[in-house]
Amino acid sequence: MPLELSQFPAEVQVAFFMFSLLSDEWEGTNGTYMGKRWEPLDYYFNLYDVDDKKVILYIMKMYERAVVSFRMEEAENKRKIEERKSRTSGGKQYTHNVSG
Repeated sequence: MPLELSQFPAEVQVAFFMFSLLSDEWEGTNGTYMGKRWEPLDYYFNLYDVDDKKVILYIMKMYERAVVSFRMEEAENKRKIEERKSRTSGGKQYTHNVSG
């Protein structure tokens, strides 16, 4: 059974909240997830009056590493599936021109 957010310590809850405020960064040409944009973090820390910024940032960076790793694995699996599909079809793509 998955944990609920309320089951985590307060610092982890704050880190998840702050992490959700940051926008995602994607690599433009192939759509690879690069992580979060960290520029506005100090603004959010001050806005929400976060006390232990070092601990919160540490938790956020650990979480980001896990998310980036997960998304990279997903992309690799998707690439392998597409590669298998292209091999089973013999690499040939058939097009049909239908005029009506």
